[in-house]
Amino acid sequence: MIRSSAVSAVVALSLAGFLAGCSVGPQPRPQFLPDRKPHAGVARAHTMPVQGIDISRYQGLIDWDQVRRSGVRFAFMKVSEGGDHLDKKFYRNWEAAARAGIVRGVYHFMYWCRTADEQAIWFSHAVPQDRTQLPPVLDLEWNPSSRSCPNGVPRQVALAKIRKMLQVMEYHTGKQPIIYTDINFHRDVLEGELKGYEFWLRSVAAEPHERYRDRPWMFWQYTATGRVPGIEGDVDRNAFNGSESDWIRWLRQRGVAGPAAISLRLAGNGAG
Repeated sequence: MIRSSAVSAVVALSLAGFLAGCSVGPQPRPQFLPDRKPHAGVARAHTMPVQGIDISRYQGLIDWDQVRRSGVRFAFMKVSEGGDHLDKKFYRNWEAAARAGIVRGVYHFMYWCRTADEQAIWFSHAVPQDRTQLPPVLDLEWNPSSRSCPNGVPRQVALAKIRKMLQVMEYHTGKQPIIYTDINFHRDVLEGELKGYEFWLRSVAAEPHERYRDRPWMFWQYTATGRVPGIEGDVDRNAFNGSESDWIRWLRQRGVAGPAAISLRLAGNGAG
């Protein structure tokens, strides 16, 4: 059991983190390193007020406190792929990012050679039922470089798998999923479909509206060669489509708890 003085200390520190990370007032200017391969077509993305990253095991050991101090406000983390792959650094990153005061969410990479049922079960076993998390993300793209599943599937087959996964992801987390996609997959499968969902779009050479036909978006992945203090090497960088106040409103509407609640939950889990 945690003594009341310890709880008070955690609350004070957590509220400080919450106010720093989620205030609608002026925020410190992000201190990101220069993009290793900058593209003029996405210059606006760097000026958008709410910046984030997405990561997997390939980013290695991450100093999340340094990442937070650099100005990162959110992080999406790979948790699972197909029906049998778990990102081996997921749980470490999940807890460490929360302790640093970064709101975070998961993404599942769709594997076209497994059934949606198998992938849904695997996702449900892997992902914490955690009210502090962002809505889950379904990562939809072709993967021609895969040794085990290089080919795509017919459009209607892909859509059926996608709808099943989205349904189970929402049931498991209690939050409507976000769809991540790239230009090719969107053109082949998603154009004109799933308009009731929010989208996270990859566009590293131009703004999303220039590459995606009639597709509103909530997150923009604008580079794969970003540099962020606390991470060695390249990392995907992303921007939220809105102002500081839009960000706070969006989090509240989707039931995402702030860093204060995250830290309290972690402190509670650590009590014996």
